[in-house]
This record gives sequence, structure tokens and C-alpha cells, in this order.
Amino acid sequence: MMEEPVDRKRIVAEGYDRLGPAFSAWEAENPPAVRTWFLGEVLARLREGSDVLELGCGPGTAATELSARSAYVGVDLSRVQLSIARRRVPGARFVRADFTTMIFRPASFDGVVAFYVFNHVPQEELGPTFGRVFGWLRPRGRLMLSLGASDSAGAIEEEWLGVPMFFAGFAPETNERLLRETGFHLEISEVREEMEARYGVVRFHWVIARKPDD
Repeated sequence: MMEEPVDRKRIVAEGYDRLGPAFSAWEAENPPAVRTWFLGEVLARLREGSDVLELGCGPGTAATELSARSAYVGVDLSRVQLSIARRRVPGARFVRADFTTMIFRPASFDGVVAFYVFNHVPQEELGPTFGRVFGWLRPRGRLMLSLGASDSAGAIEEEWLGVPMFFAGFAPETNERLLRETGFHLEISEVREEMEARYGVVRFHWVIARKPDD
């Protein structure tokens, strides 16, 4: 009897649903220095009145700042995390969807932002997702995101914060190559370490990639 294929997206969605408010509490345990640095870089590049899309917005951790001067849309797979985000930032717009397959009109956004969510995207979907985002952006719009910093074809961690979770990623040079092949120009590409309260030192690849003029 053949085994059923693993539904990686379901594992991610159900994991964050099960975590509920505990995920926000875990975020608060961790020093925010790298996230704070990168959010500052993001905000410096968004003009007042910009149209901004956040992928994997979770419980709305960055939504208050991102929506303060912009028309903001947050997307996430987790119904529970989105309910927390809506209470946290009631004036923002939130959508439950898989951003690797969802559709927006071309040239809809000035910026697309993602914190810590692309390490849940399977390797084979990363390049095509960059292509989708490239189409959603206006000329000179930017994709501003964190990525994994090591090559992993994909694995399910059985006890990440007490729930199963799927992770995958590429080494930074592969991330850069995929972005450049899509058509992006890289403004920032840095690997930075940070300390997580439960798991010690972790590394992420932080990128700001600009769509050129037509």
C-alpha cells in the first residue's frame, strides 16, 4: 500500500493554528535586533501611500508599522494567526491564502515584505514564487524578505515549539541566483546571526531586491 504524500502546506497551517497566542509569546522572548534593523530598512524604502503586501504576516507582528503610512494587505495560511492579527491591527486588510499560488493583478504593489516565512517554502517553489512576486510589483518596487541561509531540500521538525513544522531553504548564493534570474537587482544581501531563546544561534539571509524600471 502506497503512503499518502506529505501535505507540507497543511503541516505549516495546522502548526501555526495549534500554536495560537503562544507564537506571539515566543516571538517576544527573542531579541528583536535583526528584525528591527530590517524593518527599518523596509520602512525607509516605502513612500507614504505605498501599496504594501506582507507574505506570512502571522499574528500581525509587523503590520502596525507597515500599515501606518501604507495601504497594507497581510497574507497567511493560518486561520488562527490571522484572527490574532485582525484583533491586533483592526484597520488593516488580512487574507487567508497560499502566497505561492494566489493571484494579484500585475503591478499592484510598491513593496512585498516577508519575515521568516520563506523558510517554509519548498525548494522547487521558491523560484516560481519570486516570479509571481516580480509580476505583482510595480517598476522600482521591492521584494524585502528573509530567507534560509543553508541548503535543505525540506524536512519536518516533529517538535518545533511543540508542534510539527516543515522547513526548507537554499544557501545564500542560490537565493541570489534565483532572484537575479527572475530579473531583480539586489540592494541588500546579508547573512546575519541571531539568538533564539530556545534554539540558540540561527542564521537567516536578509535581502532587498528591486524590480528595475520598464
